[in-house]
Amino acid sequence: MQCEIYKSSKKEQTYLYVTKPIDHEALPEALLDILGKLTFVMDLEITSTTRLATEDVSEVISQVSGKGFYLQMPPKV
Repeated sequence: MQCEIYKSSKKEQTYLYVTKPIDHEALPEALLDILGKLTFVMDLEITSTTRLATEDVSEVISQVSGKGFYLQMPPKV
């Protein structure tokens, strides 16, 4: 699955994974309001064997496929 990753301008260490290319109209308006301006970070090909630093790859794939996005929140301290 080809994804684009964006970081939030309002919430530190918060990232949005979306299918490529991003469809802003498909994302919930409330989500975009909370995140603020989205800044492109990278393109990433995600498969079941992809290793992500802090996220469960199967959960990312499931949510991006089902909802169209995955929201990565800051790590809990």
